[in-house]
Amino acid sequence: MNKPTKHIFVCTSSRMTGVAKGALEIIQRFTEKLEEEDITDVMVSNTGCFGICEKGPIVAVYPDNVWYGSVSTDDVDEIVESHIMNGKIVEKLEI
Repeated sequence: MNKPTKHIFVCTSSRMTGVAKGALEIIQRFTEKLEEEDITDVMVSNTGCFGICEKGPIVAVYPDNVWYGSVSTDDVDEIVESHIMNGKIVEKLEI
């Protein structure tokens, strides 16, 4: 892997009922989409609590310091295509 230019963090903070809602599927879709687009300089990692569970699932993109809330697997392609590939923040998801 190349040194990452961006790092995508997905909150998987565990709760009594298990991992944060849909977080594992979101990570999987980010990994698949980046692979499909042959993007090798972006890293995807899980992370613990961001402290705003009511807006979850949370995705943070660094070094851009952009946080997205209420993310679903359906949003991943748009985040990758708009933000990662074209530098345009997905405003409807930004928190």
